[in-house]
Amino acid sequence: MKNGKSGLYEDLKRKILTMELDPDEDLDEVSLGERYGLSRTPVREIFRRLEGEGYIDIRANRGARVSPMNHQTLRHFFLVAPMIYAAIGRLAVQNFKPKQLVDLKDTQERFRSATNSGDALGMVLENNRFHEIIGEMSGNAYLQPSLGRLLIDHARIGHTFFRPRNDDMRQRLQLAVEHHDGFIAAINKHDEDTVVDLVFEHWELSRENMEMFIAPQGMKADALVDVPAELMEKSL
Repeated sequence: MKNGKSGLYEDLKRKILTMELDPDEDLDEVSLGERYGLSRTPVREIFRRLEGEGYIDIRANRGARVSPMNHQTLRHFFLVAPMIYAAIGRLAVQNFKPKQLVDLKDTQERFRSATNSGDALGMVLENNRFHEIIGEMSGNAYLQPSLGRLLIDHARIGHTFFRPRNDDMRQRLQLAVEHHDGFIAAINKHDEDTVVDLVFEHWELSRENMEMFIAPQGMKADALVDVPAELMEKSL
């Protein structure tokens, strides 16, 4: 853990994205200030910055909390996410700078390495950063804040995707890596149509993974436990 304002800012972002801090969880500015060696004023500055980016809510007379997720949040997320991702993708092709493409490739290699080693935390953070960079490539002051808010919930809803428990999920992760490679190649070629096609393929993969988390298969009832005969007789 790093001390100071930058440490608090980065740690809160990471903990929110990885669900170490639950949606709607209260944030205690006093205890955070003590932990990071900060007075209340810089803690509140960090809170305001994170609120502006969509990570937390600040409520009058009630303090700060992690941004909630509820049925309305999820409905809005699934409704608009593919539209915003596609628009960002088109603009990224049109406006990206060479340095941003280098950063995207570097982030992809860290994501690939985290995937190969099973580093769930690394996968969450590098995947989030990969899509943040595509947002930065778009250079659009209206869409970037919307993308940032989407990516927060995308990470939170789908965080279990990065902890695969079977071969099917591992194959899905590998497909996500391949999609990222495809984004890089298509952006480099200024191939707008391919980027948009990949956006929808990648979104469908993510949507399926998030649905598995939100609506898992029901648990089967345990097998009937053997009951002593005398108890059975009493119950009849």
